[in-house]
Amino acid sequence: MADAFSLQDVLDSFKSSLSDNKEVFIKYYISGWRELVSFMNSLGSVFSFISKDAVNKIQILENLLMGENGTHYLTVQSMVKYELDNELVDLAKRSSHPESGCRTLLRLHRALRWLQLFLESLRTSTEDSKTSVMCSEAYNASLSPHHPWIIRKAAGMAFCALPSRNAFFEVMNAGSDQEVITLLGEALPLISEVHQITEDLYAKNNLLDLP
Repeated sequence: MADAFSLQDVLDSFKSSLSDNKEVFIKYYISGWRELVSFMNSLGSVFSFISKDAVNKIQILENLLMGENGTHYLTVQSMVKYELDNELVDLAKRSSHPESGCRTLLRLHRALRWLQLFLESLRTSTEDSKTSVMCSEAYNASLSPHHPWIIRKAAGMAFCALPSRNAFFEVMNAGSDQEVITLLGEALPLISEVHQITEDLYAKNNLLDLP
């Protein structure tokens, strides 16, 4: 059986992923994502269309990290430089390098924004707030523009089946509602900072729309 999801582990992973000079360590970025996949899976199959893709992307990045050129994949910054310098990124259409590190991480990066927005809504919500509405709004502001119509349709239906706010707070394994809210208040700024650093780096290198 998989380990229970731990919000504290998400916080620790994303904290570890930031170096002193604000580079993002891929190893800890991946471990933070593993926890987020565990979070999605603990809510049943509702998020499987996102979590399955995330697991696939995590595996690709892990393989690059463990591969013969792994030293170039220690941070997001070194990966971007290495892949661009060596023309390992398909900038126009998916052809020679369909699973480049830059493209793979971009998919996780977009999904991270969705989770960040959704968890922020949960943090500031009240007991009678509708999780389906919060999740849909977060999805529409992040992942939706990058998904084909059929996925967007499936997502909308899936979100309607989301459990209550209390159920979400329970799977976070962080104690009382107030303790969960406090821990989210610590974790989300870190996730947001990691996301923003990646966003700025990708924007600077014209990588935000990789096919």
